[in-house]
Amino acid sequence: MDKNRILALILLILSFAASFFAYPYLPDKIAIHWDMEGNADGFSGKAFGLFLVPIISIFFYMLLLLMPKIDPLKKNIDKFSGYYYGFINIFLAFMLYLHIITIAQNSGFAFNMAYALIPAMAVLFFIVGVVLEKAKMNWTMGIRTPWTMSSENVWNKTHKLGAKCFKAAAVASLAGLAFPKYAFFVFMAALILAGLVPVVYSYVEFAREKKAGKKR
Repeated sequence: MDKNRILALILLILSFAASFFAYPYLPDKIAIHWDMEGNADGFSGKAFGLFLVPIISIFFYMLLLLMPKIDPLKKNIDKFSGYYYGFINIFLAFMLYLHIITIAQNSGFAFNMAYALIPAMAVLFFIVGVVLEKAKMNWTMGIRTPWTMSSENVWNKTHKLGAKCFKAAAVASLAGLAFPKYAFFVFMAALILAGLVPVVYSYVEFAREKKAGKKR
């Protein structure tokens, strides 16, 4: 078993261990969702709430392991596999962090969930940027638009821009914490722009490439 899978297994075990450890100490009804100001606005039974995140983590872990195996462009994923499987562990670590702060909030620790979550999301955005920068054309992970999947050149240019967008979104999200009233809106704006700008750019770049090809 390679080190990435060992680390993933450890993160999953810790997630379930946290649930079993916290179970006797939490009330029968716990908060599982918070609004943009960090106020709890969604609740569930203790068993469901405590094991929801660990189960979701396992589901996505298995899915992310399976997808490269059935990807028609698997050979391209192999070219950046270290980054791909590293991202899986970062995602699992993020889910574990989310799980722990959820337990902490329900255990009586007073803190704003939105402010606790945004820094972790910023780290995740930055890691996504790193992976996008290394990603080769594939159907599993990346900015997969009709235009990036039709041209390797468009794929490479779009992912170079996408990497910068997600890294910038990470920085903007952290900077937004300096303005508590607007932190969530800064976070959401950064996320939307990071996702939208590369998609639009991929179309523009593909149209430009197609037009240049017709002139030859």
